[in-house]
Amino acid sequence: MSARREFVEGVVDLMRVAATRLPVDAHEALRRAAEREGNELARKQLEAILRNAELAGGLARPICQDTGMVYFFARAGRDFPLLLELEDALREATREATRRIPLRPNAVDPMRDRNSGDNTGSHMPWVDLELTEGDGLLLTVLFKGGGSEYPSVSRVIPPIQGLNGVKRFVVESMFNAGAMPCPPVVIGVGIAGGVDVASKLAKRSLLRPIGERHPEPEVARLEEEILGLVNRLEIGPHGFGGPTTALDVKVEYGHRHPASLAVAFTTNCWAVRRGTAEFKADGSHRIVSRHMGVRRWPSAASGCRSRSRRPGLWPSATCCT
Repeated sequence: MSARREFVEGVVDLMRVAATRLPVDAHEALRRAAEREGNELARKQLEAILRNAELAGGLARPICQDTGMVYFFARAGRDFPLLLELEDALREATREATRRIPLRPNAVDPMRDRNSGDNTGSHMPWVDLELTEGDGLLLTVLFKGGGSEYPSVSRVIPPIQGLNGVKRFVVESMFNAGAMPCPPVVIGVGIAGGVDVASKLAKRSLLRPIGERHPEPEVARLEEEILGLVNRLEIGPHGFGGPTTALDVKVEYGHRHPASLAVAFTTNCWAVRRGTAEFKADGSHRIVSRHMGVRRWPSAASGCRSRSRRPGLWPSATCCT
């Protein structure tokens, strides 16, 4: 098998795991939210969400019918052999993943209002590339649903408003979003000198695990403050109220111009679908993100394993790496 073929198969494997198995951090955050939820209607929504993830895992089927737009975040060594054909190989993997997992075709040509049928098209999948030393590749895939993308917004606010203006913008954006992005959500916030950079940083912030704070204390404090303010809105799971509107808030920033303060707001719905793998120069891979295995939900193991089209897919451990 050629290095490219090995790489494409590895990317399809990564996409399958990300689309069908919740990350451990997302599952634990949802479980804790359900345990502390005092609103009966909201708690039932969280229980249904967890049951949905259980069934998706047992059947090896996508967690949500909207399998989203495909985003790849690649950190590639400058000597990675497939560097010059990376984007083409990722498009090939996306086409195969759409057919084999399967994924819902979500790539629509806005000029002709026509679906490509395979989740590829102009700038889709989107590839965010960073170069580093070495001959390997660290690749993260993020599936971003239409409902969670719809309320995304960016704005340049007067710099005199400072971080209070940032907090106000995020809270107002979440209030306007309401139940549209299928809360509880993970909120991504980007701060920079221009809206293009802020939007990119907001999206990239969603790659950090739930509960992991920014390494800089000032940014970590801002994340916690915004999370508290957003949850005081009490939109709750699917809009049924309660203290869990957001599972977490992530903030990334870049330096700004003295006369501009750009802020971007985006969300991930509760169905956090991301996964990360390391690829070697020969195309072989190892998934390094942690995802739930079927043993985490014993009720699903007996009811779903026999119906799965991929017997033996799940490990015996409570999670896989």
